[in-house]
Amino acid sequence: MFRISRDNPAYYLTAVTKDRLPIFRTDALARLMCEALSEARRSGKFLIFAYVIMLDHLHLVTDSKVDSKDIFRFVKGIGSRRIIDHLKENEHRESLEKLRIPHQSDGSDFMVWQKHPNTRLLWSEQMLWQRIQYTHLNPVRAEHVDHPNDWMWSSARIWNGKPLENEPLLVDRDKIQWHR
Repeated sequence: MFRISRDNPAYYLTAVTKDRLPIFRTDALARLMCEALSEARRSGKFLIFAYVIMLDHLHLVTDSKVDSKDIFRFVKGIGSRRIIDHLKENEHRESLEKLRIPHQSDGSDFMVWQKHPNTRLLWSEQMLWQRIQYTHLNPVRAEHVDHPNDWMWSSARIWNGKPLENEPLLVDRDKIQWHR
């Protein structure tokens, strides 16, 4: 169970794609990123309380048992690998070229994410709840949908008690211990 406090904050994480490319404009790549988030959560041993995948960025609300840099390493590493493999397997050469970078010391040829992700500490239930709501309203503010439940790549439906049978990513909402 997770109980938020100053000594046990949550994280609000934002990762933006390279050059704000709309990588997640297709259902296939958004679903692939949901699978990557699920794998990252298992591998990194952290919780995901809420998320949204937008066309060119994602937001996560997580616990802080694992350092935010490590969470990003898992999320971005697994996500990048799956995205690049998908683009190669489906011969999306033009998309791959947009992600190409000059040879790096680690031998990589492509970059999916901007290098400087954003982390915010949340240390109260009010802050946690505000960030969850902000996350879920992202597609509405971007005018992609009229209601947060209508955006497929978000945990809004789960939080609103209307999950789909085939939710792309289940979240750890039930692991939050709210003060009563």
